[in-house]
Amino acid sequence: MTDRFITDTLNQADTEFDISLRPGRFTDFVGQGKVRERLELFVQAARGRNDVLDHILLVGPPGLGKTTLAYIVAEAMGVNIKSTSGPVIDKPGDLAGLLTNLERGDILFIDEIHRLPRTVEEYMYSAMEDFVIDIVIDQGANARSVRLNIPKFTLIGATTRSGLLTAPLRSRFGLTNRLDYYEPAELKQIVHRSSRILNVDIDDAGAEEIAKRSRGTPRITNNLLRWVRDYAQVKAGNKINREVADQALSMLDIDEHGLDDMDKRILETIVHKFSGGPVGINSIAVSVGEEAGTLEEVYEPFLIQEGYLKRTPQGRVATARCYEKFGLKPNRAQTDLFAS
Repeated sequence: MTDRFITDTLNQADTEFDISLRPGRFTDFVGQGKVRERLELFVQAARGRNDVLDHILLVGPPGLGKTTLAYIVAEAMGVNIKSTSGPVIDKPGDLAGLLTNLERGDILFIDEIHRLPRTVEEYMYSAMEDFVIDIVIDQGANARSVRLNIPKFTLIGATTRSGLLTAPLRSRFGLTNRLDYYEPAELKQIVHRSSRILNVDIDDAGAEEIAKRSRGTPRITNNLLRWVRDYAQVKAGNKINREVADQALSMLDIDEHGLDDMDKRILETIVHKFSGGPVGINSIAVSVGEEAGTLEEVYEPFLIQEGYLKRTPQGRVATARCYEKFGLKPNRAQTDLFAS
C-alpha cells in the first residue's frame, strides 16, 4: 500500500460524512471544556443584552473543531453564518461583497485567516471596529473613496498558525481561544457518538483502539472510524472489536501510538541520516520527499506533543523517547543534548 493511497484514503473530501457527524449544539460537543464554557457564557451574555457577539479568534492545529464551534455559536445565537477562507479573498472587492450581504448579527467565518492578503486585511480593520469599508474607485485624478456602511456583524477567525497574524488584526478580536489536542478518553466518546450516527456496531475496546491511534484529533478519529467501518463490512461481519480495529488500522500502517508511515520516516531520517540532529526542516523535507510547510503544520505538532521530537535554535532533534521507539540507544553526544 503506497503512501499516496493512504493519504488519499484519510484525507478524501466527504462533505456529507463530515456534516452528518458534526455536532450542532454545545451540549453535543465533546472536549475543549474551558473553551466551550467561555463561548457559552459569551453567547449567553450577548443574547441577554440583545447585542451582537464580539469578534472571536479560534487557534489550534487542524481538525480540532474550530469550524464546528463557529457553526455552534451561530446556532446558539440564532443567526446566519457565511463561511470562507483567507486565500479565497484575494482583493478588497471580495471582502466588500461578503460583508455587504450580511444582516445585523450575522457571522462571517474565515478559516486560515492568517493567509488573508495584506491589502484585504487592512480593509478588515475598519470593518471590524467601525463597521465601515472605504473603497477606492477609479485611478489617478479620477480616484475617489466611497464609504460603505455594513451591518454590525461578528467575525470568527480560525487559524492554525497564530504567530503569522499581525498584531493589529489580532488585537481586534474580543475573545481568543486556543484548542488543544484531545485526550484518548474524549476521542473514545466521539467514536461512540459517531458510530451511533453511522449505525456502526462497535464495542468499548474497539472504540478505545481507534481513539488512542487518532493523534488527539477528532477529524482523524472520524476518518479512521469510517475506514474501520469499511474494513469490518468486508472482512468482519460489520462488527468492530479491538482485534478488528487493530487489523484495519495496521493496514494503514498506523501503529498503537498513532504514528503513521510518514511519522516514522521523519523520525528514522533524523536518527539514522542526521545522527539524531540537530537538523533543519528543509533538509528533513528533502529526505522524506515532503514539503517543509506540510511537515511543520501536519506532522511536527503531534510528534513534539508526544515527546518524539524537539525543536531547538539549531534545528530538530530526536528525543530519548524517539530512540526508545526504535529500540536504539542514543550516543554520548545525543545524551548530552537531551540534558541541555
